[in-house]
Amino acid sequence: MARIVTGLIVATMAIAVALIAGPVGSAAPDGLRQCAVSDGRTPETATPEEVGVDSAGLRRAVDFASDPTRFTVQVYRNNCLIGGGPNNQHMGGVAWNLWSGTKSVVSMVAGVAVDEHKLRVDDPIGNYLPAGLGDDEHRAITVRSLLTETSGMEIAIASEGVTGLVRLDPNVVAQALAMPILHPQGQTWQYSQRAVDLLVYVIQQAVGEDFQAYAQRKLFDPLGIRTTDYLWARDRSGNTYGHAHLVLPPDDYVKLGLLLVNRGNWQGRRLISTDYLTEATTPAGVNPCYGFLITVNGPDCEDLFPGLPKDAIEMSGMLRQDNYIVPSLGLLVSWTGVTVPGGAVSFPHDFLRALTGAFRDPALPDPGPYVERPDTDLTDPMFVNPDATLAALGLGPMAYPGCGLAQCLGKPLYPPFGSWPPGCFILGCAGADPATPGIR
Repeated sequence: MARIVTGLIVATMAIAVALIAGPVGSAAPDGLRQCAVSDGRTPETATPEEVGVDSAGLRRAVDFASDPTRFTVQVYRNNCLIGGGPNNQHMGGVAWNLWSGTKSVVSMVAGVAVDEHKLRVDDPIGNYLPAGLGDDEHRAITVRSLLTETSGMEIAIASEGVTGLVRLDPNVVAQALAMPILHPQGQTWQYSQRAVDLLVYVIQQAVGEDFQAYAQRKLFDPLGIRTTDYLWARDRSGNTYGHAHLVLPPDDYVKLGLLLVNRGNWQGRRLISTDYLTEATTPAGVNPCYGFLITVNGPDCEDLFPGLPKDAIEMSGMLRQDNYIVPSLGLLVSWTGVTVPGGAVSFPHDFLRALTGAFRDPALPDPGPYVERPDTDLTDPMFVNPDATLAALGLGPMAYPGCGLAQCLGKPLYPPFGSWPPGCFILGCAGADPATPGIR
């Protein structure tokens, strides 16, 4: 009897130790190796074969992706780093503009606020805006409409964003609230930059804390992303940009991707609820390939995710700052860089086709060769409207009353570039100055 009791005690202690230690180097139910995520700087690695991927096929895919336009290429399965490009070691810590990948991070922060019952998706934003800011029509826009890019506000993708490149914007919140509303909300999908800038401010008002401080405390700190790693740019009133300009090291971008691979769970702690992520990664209806500021594999979206299962999603940034995420496969493909003029538009398709061809457990279908899609005309009004740019100067019909180059809403503005750290300019941050963001 004593031996049985002792055995039970030893077994119980072993189970407890295993639970505390986590699944480091353990096998998943399918027999494949499962690694543990880390808030440190050195991810756990595995051979491709240990996670059901052919090493030769993976190498061909990574070699293809490691062209001069890619600064980093990283492939994870089951939280294990299984492949990477030749520049990862010296570029993985360099803070780099995620461009529209920033939008997906905003969605993740929104999820935290929703989970804490501080933000409600179907509330009109007027519930959170200060009295007197914005007219009734804009204040009636819901949080959901901002998350799904269906606010109905007029857009000019390039003209809205160009003033942010040189930090000229007086107040992106006021600028958003001055954009004319052309469509009933929820009925038309349009890729608005200002709507996401407005969403950031709404979240900030809802949580009662500076948006960046809240994101750091609730999302970045648990992942081991430090305030010294990155720059999240602000306009000249101190508002955080939401549409772009999170200048983050690729190795930290990977952590955000892995959090989504693990459906919001990090080291046994739930940072974002499954309920929110399920809704955020479900087609919004108007656009079958878009959820809450995240590209999703909805009906007829297979060309965006060649060969990948239906739960594939993407954090997508201009110049190909991308995280491809497939929770059912435990798969993350992350790359950063600069797409050069004339670069192959088939690049993502060709890489993903090669990668899916390397899968052995499970075997994945061959999506076939890339099929060219019609190009979007960059002279289309959805891209260029000078009035959206003039608004940053306090001029034209899209200017918010009382906002100009010197002051906005009765407050003086920071000078352009006034808050840029040393070594940082538009694309990224580099240099030896201790105040320059990046992983060291």
